[in-house]
Amino acid sequence: MLETGRASRLANHAPAPADVAIVTYNIRWRTGAELLQIADWIKARHASLIALQEVDRAKDRTNRKNNARALAEALGMYYAWAAPPLPKSGKEKEEETGVELLSSYPLCDVARIVLPHEGPGGRRRVALGATVTIGKQDFRVYSVHAETRIPVSKKIDQFQAVLTDLKRFAETTPAIVMGDFNSWEPAAVEQVRQLFTKAGFVTPFSDNESTFRRNAVIFHINLKLDWIWLRSLNSQSFGIDRKLTVSDHFPLWCVVSLPHVSSGR
Repeated sequence: MLETGRASRLANHAPAPADVAIVTYNIRWRTGAELLQIADWIKARHASLIALQEVDRAKDRTNRKNNARALAEALGMYYAWAAPPLPKSGKEKEEETGVELLSSYPLCDVARIVLPHEGPGGRRRVALGATVTIGKQDFRVYSVHAETRIPVSKKIDQFQAVLTDLKRFAETTPAIVMGDFNSWEPAAVEQVRQLFTKAGFVTPFSDNESTFRRNAVIFHINLKLDWIWLRSLNSQSFGIDRKLTVSDHFPLWCVVSLPHVSSGR
């Protein structure tokens, strides 16, 4: 399940800016007015590269609306969307919720990555990778949605699958891996950091910054689930916007300065 496209009317963007704002957000299958609220927030951040998770395309709960395309239209951007295959049991007939990449620049070399290891009921998860060219420089960008209810070691296997796809490109290619890693266990947070640090990535976000909040009867659940990892890119500013509450996750944003060098692919 893979879809790519572009808005019928693209927004105007600088062809080779000095820096770029990026965003990752698990939108918890929002649609309608809430989806437009998310689009307005992205516009206000002037983001050019966006990774989203839990984006419905043809599900009854969101009136079978293609929210991936609707967001692209609202933002005037290029987009790619992917979802995992249905469980082999055949009981589930609707396609799964998906991940999306939105970009002010054309997306090429789009790859749907079915992550290893099944979740409950044979459920699968995916990541989505694409290359964008800004000026003369290629960037590899990923939107990741890991499984929640599997052992930490298997979650690390899922992130390794993304890094394996990245090996198809030169080590000098700047890369961004972001999304909902479902790293709710302290051991998962620690091992995520070890994996990506060893692979040459950095993140401006600390391990103890919660990105998810769910209100329970007696107490609130706050977890570190979402990440932005950067390779060969420098963060100028970053943050977690806890004022946007249409999802149980919060959006992460980061502004990175761009290296103006020739492509290394």
